Amino acid sequence: MNTQVEADVSVLDIVKQVFSVVLMVAGIAAFYYFSDIQLVYRVLGLLVVALAVVAMMLTTAVGQSVWSFALESKQEVKKVVWPNREETVRTTLLVFAMVSVVGIVLWLLDTFLFWGVRLLTGQGG
Repeated sequence: MNTQVEADVSVLDIVKQVFSVVLMVAGIAAFYYFSDIQLVYRVLGLLVVALAVVAMMLTTAVGQSVWSFALESKQEVKKVVWPNREETVRTTLLVFAMVSVVGIVLWLLDTFLFWGVRLLTGQGG
């Protein structure tokens, strides 16, 4: 049986998370409420609110785990061996060729089935 130990979540973390959501909703509401102000200023204000929310979330346990996951993911992406240009072009052309062949086969199958149904139902000319 798989048992997981849940981490103790502090009340302060919960308060920060709830306040982050409330702050983000308030920022979006303010973006639309102040529609008479120029768009660039509203976008900048929304970005400031979003950065504040991200900064606040990074101080919580959940935010720290997400940040460490992002750093580990970045390390894993560096380990990937990416194909060179020749391999990429060859694979792309092979995919296009196979899609074309399958498309033609399905078109022929559909045409013969349509012809057969018309013949069986007496609608063939």
